[in-house]
Amino acid sequence: MKVFGLDMIPRVLLIGAALAVFGSPPRTEAGQADIRSPDEFVAERIRTRIEAAGVVTELRAGGEPVYASGVLPKFYERRLYRPAWSDERGPTRLADDLVDALRRSDVEGLRSEHYHLAGIEAVLAAVRADAKSVPTIAPDRCAELDLLLTDAFLVYGAHLLAGRVNPETLRPEWVANRRSADTAAVLKAGLDLGDIAGTLETLVPPQYGYRRLREALAHYREVAARGGWPTIPDGSTLKRGDRGLPVASLRERLRLDDDLGPAEEQHAGLFDEALEQALKRFQRRHGLEADGAVGPATRAELNVRVERRVEQVELNLERWRWLPKDLGRRHVIVNIAAFGLELVDEDTVALAMRVVVGRLYHRTPVLSDTMRYLVLNPYWHVPRDIAVEELLPKVRQDLSYLARHKLRVFPKSGPDAQEVDPATVDWSAITPANFPFRLRQDPGALNALGRVKFMFLNKFNIYLHDTPARPLFEETQRDFSHGCIRIQQPIELAVYLLRQDPRWNRDAILHALDEAVDRTVPLPEPIPIHLLYWTAWADADGTIQFRRDIHDRDAPLWKALRAPPPQE
Repeated sequence: MKVFGLDMIPRVLLIGAALAVFGSPPRTEAGQADIRSPDEFVAERIRTRIEAAGVVTELRAGGEPVYASGVLPKFYERRLYRPAWSDERGPTRLADDLVDALRRSDVEGLRSEHYHLAGIEAVLAAVRADAKSVPTIAPDRCAELDLLLTDAFLVYGAHLLAGRVNPETLRPEWVANRRSADTAAVLKAGLDLGDIAGTLETLVPPQYGYRRLREALAHYREVAARGGWPTIPDGSTLKRGDRGLPVASLRERLRLDDDLGPAEEQHAGLFDEALEQALKRFQRRHGLEADGAVGPATRAELNVRVERRVEQVELNLERWRWLPKDLGRRHVIVNIAAFGLELVDEDTVALAMRVVVGRLYHRTPVLSDTMRYLVLNPYWHVPRDIAVEELLPKVRQDLSYLARHKLRVFPKSGPDAQEVDPATVDWSAITPANFPFRLRQDPGALNALGRVKFMFLNKFNIYLHDTPARPLFEETQRDFSHGCIRIQQPIELAVYLLRQDPRWNRDAILHALDEAVDRTVPLPEPIPIHLLYWTAWADADGTIQFRRDIHDRDAPLWKALRAPPPQE
């Protein structure tokens, strides 16, 4: 039997077949049949629905609001309102492909109910039922379906591209550098290619860290579906050599988290060397002291429910979506929640160190910027809040405090103002409300910024710097600063960043520091820097890490992720 393509079937036969789906065509005023194609009928319904809304933010489909109310009308206007998801025979394969993609949105830590999935499935089923019963309202239903599918793609695509939530609406100290694209053009390209799933996949963050975290989400959801992991009962510290049911529970707990291979039955109740090593791995992954024993802090982390770990992974997948597409061939990442810095060069961690970040009420901001220069032997221009809240009481109590800490006093009036002799000031009359001075600390061993600061200008006046308070790097939880980031190895970082400038090897840097003169040194190649807040992430070898939410940022984001999308 010879098979004909659609282009070889006479138009009259196509119209006749389409009537079985869309019903009899309306008649003109002269009584003549309206011979417009089914596509044209649907296009007319789409156009009138959009125009009738008047204000696009009031456009609805399937009883639900159209969220992409700014983009969707423009998408249809560009195509003269032709339907995107149906042809003369009804809904196309691409409609089913999008439905399948929406059903899998949970893989990305998102929720299908935010993309009209139930409504789309109901209208799609109704349209296909209509095709069997030959009703006359099929064009309206197809228009409804088209609007729902288009809105779903535009909103889901925008969420994959730039995140479900705008972080700047959650915290004032968060600056988003999110990716952007013309999602209407992306949709058109996907329709033209006939590949909806592949087009959506191009919108997700391309980095390995995102993909690995996505795999971890599937793993922890599977553990949750099987009932979670056992709780380690309260009691004395568990350590190597111990036996009993708590040890068996610990073994199973670590096995389910992939820190321990399948347990041997005869050793289930023994705390042996293999279990100790597995526990140390768990401790390192959670930012704990890796002593191989179950004390209070380790027990608390072991007893965090798997559902919380699922939540953390979902939250941090969202944080990945707030980042630029390209982090930079070479870049610096500071993970605030992990108290750590990594300098990444061509996907390799070239330098890693501990950092000290802001306290809860002096949160280090989250942002992406470019580091362009460093300062050797910097002055510290004391921020006003520190000057009046912390230093003024000490000066009022002991005037020699200023001289002992190399602090100089200047009027607020300008950078060229003459220094004020502290002995001429009636400090008893100075209060935080009328404080008329600027304080500046000279370079040297006592300087709060240490010997080097690394600059990327931003509205928060935040930067990386050395510190004389070296013992703080030995603490496990290192949130002690007023927002700036104190780094453990400033000389090593300076050497690496200046290595392309032959004038600035390690010896030259150390010699300049010995001179104790404030000096600006431009970087031969500016480097992107990303201050991030990850409470769950994959490290360089793919190991999943978790940290405590030290700045209380997880809960507001979780609440925002569960709310319906805003209309845009």
